Amino acid sequence: MTIKPTWKSTLKALLYLAPALVILIVFNIYPIIKSFFMAFYTDYDFYNDVVFERGFGNFVTLFQDANFLKSVGNTFLFVLGVVPISIILSLFIAILLNSKIKLLGFFRTIYFLPFVTSVVAVAIVWSWIFHSDYGLLNYFLGLFGMDAIQWLTDPNYSMLALIILSVWKGLGFNIIIFLAGLQNINQQYYLAAKVDGASSWSRFMNVTVPLLSPTLFFISIISIINTFKVFDEIFALFNGKPGPANSTLTVVYYVYQKFYEEWEFGLASAAAFVLFIIVFIFTLIQLSFGKKFVHYQ
Repeated sequence: MTIKPTWKSTLKALLYLAPALVILIVFNIYPIIKSFFMAFYTDYDFYNDVVFERGFGNFVTLFQDANFLKSVGNTFLFVLGVVPISIILSLFIAILLNSKIKLLGFFRTIYFLPFVTSVVAVAIVWSWIFHSDYGLLNYFLGLFGMDAIQWLTDPNYSMLALIILSVWKGLGFNIIIFLAGLQNINQQYYLAAKVDGASSWSRFMNVTVPLLSPTLFFISIISIINTFKVFDEIFALFNGKPGPANSTLTVVYYVYQKFYEEWEFGLASAAAFVLFIIVFIFTLIQLSFGKKFVHYQ
């Protein structure tokens, strides 16, 4: 590490990095830059790649579109529904798995399986669970005397169904990360707290939460970014539709509709740029909170 870099060593490093850099530039960086410029294309010939007019017309049209405004509202509702529940549940399960229980490896595998399972396979299973006539969920509700719910066809419940599926599928990743953070906490802190007479809840709030704050901070950022980009679950669960009456239309699904179905490339790019700004602002807010509340050992 103390060796100063030379031109030869730098060129050698770039040579090793070249395959990955080419892939990143072609499939990530270039599309991002291109979509940014396309957001200002107000008159565009896609076939010949000729731009006749540029301006902010796409953004004006975007914020006058009721579907886009609804997609923004649905996206925020989805984020608020998934992120807190997912973090709380995964932390609770991780604490249980971190204790000395039998078949620990088996339970860790079981909880992680949904995360690595195909979204299509997960959606097929949950579509049967949510089935209004034969679904397991309505069967259990019937045991308590409740009427069957039209989970996938009623606009009032379709977002709830999507949130349930997304929370279940994302638990595995969060649990594994939380487990790694819990196992990194020195047990001497808990022993000292016990000697001082601290209760289980007091040890959790004053030992576990502060020392686990970097992990909580990381998971919250990743979770919010991923939930803002939700698309696959909607497409698979509702058979290529954004739910009944656009009840699960999100910003990414709106971009998909404008780009691939309506060929409104400028509007799609403008919507993607707005989503980027929203995610960027939320990330900055989280980073500012992280400086105040995250405690590193």
